[in-house]
Amino acid sequence: MRVSVRSMILKPRRLVSSFSRIFSTHSKIEMSNLEEAKKLAAYAAIDNHVQSGNVVGIGSGSTVVYAVERLAQRVQTEKLKISCVPTSFQARQLIIKHNLKLSDLDITPSLNVCIDGADEVDSNLNLIKGGGGCLLQEKIVASCAKQLIIIADFTKNSCKLGDQYKKGIPIEVVPTAYVPIKRKLESRFTGEIDLRMAINKAGPVVTDNGNFILDWKNFDQTLNWENVNQQLISIPGVLCTGLFVNMAKKAYYGMADGLVKVQE
Repeated sequence: MRVSVRSMILKPRRLVSSFSRIFSTHSKIEMSNLEEAKKLAAYAAIDNHVQSGNVVGIGSGSTVVYAVERLAQRVQTEKLKISCVPTSFQARQLIIKHNLKLSDLDITPSLNVCIDGADEVDSNLNLIKGGGGCLLQEKIVASCAKQLIIIADFTKNSCKLGDQYKKGIPIEVVPTAYVPIKRKLESRFTGEIDLRMAINKAGPVVTDNGNFILDWKNFDQTLNWENVNQQLISIPGVLCTGLFVNMAKKAYYGMADGLVKVQE
């Protein structure tokens, strides 16, 4: 859009409105690209890793929406026989919405594959998960699957954890222990430990399992994540961490150019 000098001087309100439209359109294009990238990754993973007779773990998050969409399409067109185990309330609702067979770990404790998203993936396939607060159930379901396949857009692919994702490593804790756990973490590690607070609610975020989440921010990126994870879960009251180390078999990233990058 071309804006004349005269309109800039004489009609500042109109100018602001014009630029607002430009920025709004640009933002919509970027969001559209990200959504398309998520869809590409999700469809590729479902097509490559799910077959008839499988029990599939369904993860949480915005990219998983497209994975369930693709599963439903394949069930409809290919008559796949699959069962789905959710990792969260959101995942359960997606399974029901798309008329897929709902199962749980009591009925099917062994899964063929778990398809899930991630907040960040490093060069060694270490993950940060739990930005949506479902880390405990996600880790349980993933641990019951023969393979964990990650789906994400290109913004989640990093060299080191913390390069791009700045909201911290989630740590799910028993509510009555969050203060002593916070103090122990602050004395043991560098960085900041914050109790995750709810939006539009007076108080902290409460997980599907009734627990609190501490977010560990500005951590040392050179740490050995396997050792760190072991240290964290050894603290009484810590139920789970958002560090998924040595768990993912492969990651699919939808790229901005319309291709899919595979990391394994």
